Order: sequence, then C-alpha cells, then structure tokens
Amino acid sequence: MKAAESRVEVYLMALQSLSKAEREAVIKRLLADPELREDILDLVLIGQRQGEPSRPFREYLAEREEKVRQG
Repeated sequence: MKAAESRVEVYLMALQSLSKAEREAVIKRLLADPELREDILDLVLIGQRQGEPSRPFREYLAEREEKVRQG
C-alpha cells in the first residue's frame, strides 16, 4: 500500500469513528471550501454517470466540428 493510500485509510477510519453529528460537521466544513466542494461534486457526478454509454473523444470533436461547419 502506498503512503497516500495508507493516509486515506487512516482518515476514513477516523471519520467513521465519529458520531453522526461530528461526521456532518466535518462534511459541512469540507463543502464550505469552494475547491473541495467542486472536487466532491465532480466525484459524485462521475459516480452517477459511470454506467452511461461513452464514445471516443475524437469522435465527439469531429461531430462538434461538423455542427459548427453546418451552421
């Protein structure tokens, strides 16, 4: 296990050991920070959309370029 993964485990165990009120307070503090809030929301969105079909990025760019040319 890498050092970063090890730290994550320690933080997660510490968070899980808190009471519900304490966990909520920690989460509120995390969400109060604009950069952390954006990161958290990005992760939630990624998790929600994981099952959606995907396509190659170059295919998307070609389609977008075609739309721009058409109009």
